[in-house]
Amino acid sequence: MSAPRPTARRYLPSIASLRALEALDRLGSATAVAEELSQTQSAVSRQLQALETQLGTTLIIRDRKQMKLTPAAADYAASVREALDIIAKSSLKVQVNPDSGSLNLAILPTFGMRWLVPRLAEFAKLHPEITINMSTRIKPFSFSDEPFDAALHFGSGDLPGCEALLLKPEHVVPVCAPSLLADEVVAHPRDLLSLPLLHIETRPDAWAQWFASYGVAETGIAGTLYDQFSTITQAAIHGLGVALLPDYLVAQDLAQGRLVHAYGAATRSLGSYYLVWPVERSRDPALRTFCDWLATQAEDEDALPR
Repeated sequence: MSAPRPTARRYLPSIASLRALEALDRLGSATAVAEELSQTQSAVSRQLQALETQLGTTLIIRDRKQMKLTPAAADYAASVREALDIIAKSSLKVQVNPDSGSLNLAILPTFGMRWLVPRLAEFAKLHPEITINMSTRIKPFSFSDEPFDAALHFGSGDLPGCEALLLKPEHVVPVCAPSLLADEVVAHPRDLLSLPLLHIETRPDAWAQWFASYGVAETGIAGTLYDQFSTITQAAIHGLGVALLPDYLVAQDLAQGRLVHAYGAATRSLGSYYLVWPVERSRDPALRTFCDWLATQAEDEDALPR
């Protein structure tokens, strides 16, 4: 394989010029740019002129004392902003952890906070040389479009182009406020259809799957929709309906009487929790260390940390 060719010098302007352009696009005036960058207006003007000369194109419309970016320059500034952000984050990574690695993880907010985070103190003690950075994601994303090394994932571990580590199967239970059942008799799963059902956005077919496990064929089940477990749990506690929730999430609310079982015990859902990562990242030393440690946690079948 041949070595990569260096980018032509004319397409690599100075950081100072790029910062001036990005700031002008964001702030709208040379005065504000000069103040933010702790420079004089003339210095900012020279940097912008040098950038135009280097690229051989007009980037700024100058009208008396006002400066405005051309449409093409505004698009360029947006790309520059992203690039400067990447450089800043990479620089911080080197500064904070120069001798080892770091991992950028996308986590599911509830499972990440309830299951992963309480365990990370042990990992930090065992491997202080590895930094774990976390950011929540609810909706599906592509590793090619997001700067993540790995992610917590619910569903199937069979994702194209990825490897996976099973962390925990999920068991769900229908729960509601005690007051919701005060005048109701739930003798069969289908009796729940007469009550308001609460849906979680990330599991649109959860209720249909639950009813099917009891031999009740129902599709298009009506009800209100929530985007996170924290909000749907509070809705159930306040009597807005019956929610189908992971057993580990509602154990404390059930024990304290804020919620009750609407019907039956916990049942296995059709999904499990995994750590997934792109195949091309498999040889990353920090990721391998993290996966090896996480595998020991996945073997623990005790109740999840509260």
